[in-house]
Amino acid sequence: MLLKPSNNKVPYHVGIIIDGNRRFAKRLMLKPWKGHEWGAKKIEKLFDWCIEYGVKELTLYAFSQENFDRPKREFNYLMDLFRKEFTRLKDDPRLKDEIKVNFIGRIWMFPEDIQEIMNHLMEKTKNNNKFILNFAMAYSGRAEIIDATKRIANLIKNGSIDIRDINDEIFSKNLYLRSEPDLIIRTSESRLSGFLLWQGAYAEIEFLPNKLWPEFSKKDFVKCLQEYSRRERRFGK
Repeated sequence: MLLKPSNNKVPYHVGIIIDGNRRFAKRLMLKPWKGHEWGAKKIEKLFDWCIEYGVKELTLYAFSQENFDRPKREFNYLMDLFRKEFTRLKDDPRLKDEIKVNFIGRIWMFPEDIQEIMNHLMEKTKNNNKFILNFAMAYSGRAEIIDATKRIANLIKNGSIDIRDINDEIFSKNLYLRSEPDLIIRTSESRLSGFLLWQGAYAEIEFLPNKLWPEFSKKDFVKCLQEYSRRERRFGK
């Protein structure tokens, strides 16, 4: 039986870098990109685990800017998978009044039809607040900081703020994502790869270098929550 972490120590916001799909497929003697299908199925289960254990916000590093350089056949496969999975998500009954969906990153880099699905999901769920689901797509932590800097520069240029007004709060408001993760989980590797560089400054981190994303289980998720519950967060103090 899986033990639940203490209710008062469950992270409000969990970020996950989902990595290892291609290596998982190779283990099964499949084409590398076929592993993304397994990864997508695992994400669907993850939603239920978060809701069951009281996590209120989930941010998934699903597609980086560097991923646009994947081989053409794999890239096209991924685009078709996004079309399929996001279209299916549109019909999820939980989107009616529970799950709020956001896409963060330079989503203008995606094909127009995928952008339309993303925008539809965000508009449809904008008033939901029971659970927030953020997909980091065409995402780069450095690009996010650069884009925030450009937005602030424009605010100064048009006179909306003075350069002396710039502080942590102003900068945070101009990022793709304002909320900060309490816990970041990374499968397959032991690095952050530019994920939520600003927001994750004081996040607790769990690296699972020996666990590929399609292998990530409910037991693994609970272990991460339990490890988080044992830590004392100091926030630099």
